[in-house]
Amino acid sequence: TVESRLIDVRHSLDRRKNNMVELPEAKKAKMEPLEQAPDEDWPEAWIMPDEVVHQKKPNKLEPNAPVSAADMKDIGICYWKLDAEAYNYPALSVPWDPTDAVDPKLVQLRDDRGYSYADIITVHPDKLPQYDEKVKAFFEEHIHDAEEIRYILGGSGFFDVRNKKDQWVRIHIKAGDLMTLPEGIYHRFTVDETDMIHAMRCAPEMH
Repeated sequence: TVESRLIDVRHSLDRRKNNMVELPEAKKAKMEPLEQAPDEDWPEAWIMPDEVVHQKKPNKLEPNAPVSAADMKDIGICYWKLDAEAYNYPALSVPWDPTDAVDPKLVQLRDDRGYSYADIITVHPDKLPQYDEKVKAFFEEHIHDAEEIRYILGGSGFFDVRNKKDQWVRIHIKAGDLMTLPEGIYHRFTVDETDMIHAMRCAPEMH
């Protein structure tokens, strides 16, 4: 009957209205960025002397001057803790396709921050030709015009970044640490005394 058809149309419009209300909430949930690690999980960091004789050593002041997670955030650093051991990555891949990521947290960070380029290297005397020269080159202070991400897949090392007082902050990074360096921040990198780090670099595009 005409009345029953009108009822069906009314029900159909009600369902569409409900869907239109729910859709933005669904989109909002999907777009929620991955939450950073709590402050207590951030890596150890400290102010280091301006002059460094042995770059692989901790190079702490006497007494030590620790740097908190809040201090690192103030510089513009972001940090997440991932399970690097749960997934397999090549020892060397330059470039590495970030769409090959299967770790859901890494996938979300890739999409959240718009990374389209990645590479993976292993810094170790047996894995990196001209090891000593490369390690010295990594320790040269430099700057980038775009944010970069460093994900430590194995081993350990140090990232040094300059804070707003132009002091060097040394951050001890280990497997599972994923850290972003903001654009325009002076930084450098070195292995520690273990002489081994397996790391992924990501960026919006290749530099």
